[in-house]
Amino acid sequence: MVERSKVRVLIAKPGLDGHDRGAKVIARALRDAGFEVIYTGIRQTPEQIVESVIQEDVDVLGISILSGAHMVLIPKILKLLEERGIKPNEDILVLAGGIIPPDDAEQLEKMGVAKVFGPGSPISEIIKFIDENVPKLKKFRENA
Repeated sequence: MVERSKVRVLIAKPGLDGHDRGAKVIARALRDAGFEVIYTGIRQTPEQIVESVIQEDVDVLGISILSGAHMVLIPKILKLLEERGIKPNEDILVLAGGIIPPDDAEQLEKMGVAKVFGPGSPISEIIKFIDENVPKLKKFRENA
């Protein structure tokens, strides 16, 4: 298992979605599990999120979205990451959560999201996924 205190996680809320209770619950649970967690707050643009990823040098980007704009905002974030030389799931683990239909989740995973967690996903499942996948990241292996 990875030493969680060395894993930096950014939780982001893109778009106009102002409902952040779930994102705060996840952020707190990950912090309590030993991860270093940064929460960007609500109504972040894809550009702001990618800038935060770079400035905070994170290993995991968790995108929480309830607005229904996931098929616009998440691909834009993935594209901006790539434009900045950050390869999803090589350099950074990208996770998504919120109200995302299964067909859209499948498409997002094909685009580069490592895993989509829907409402009611056990926090232990999210933690386990991070524990199992962060050690595979190129950046994490270089910095560990």
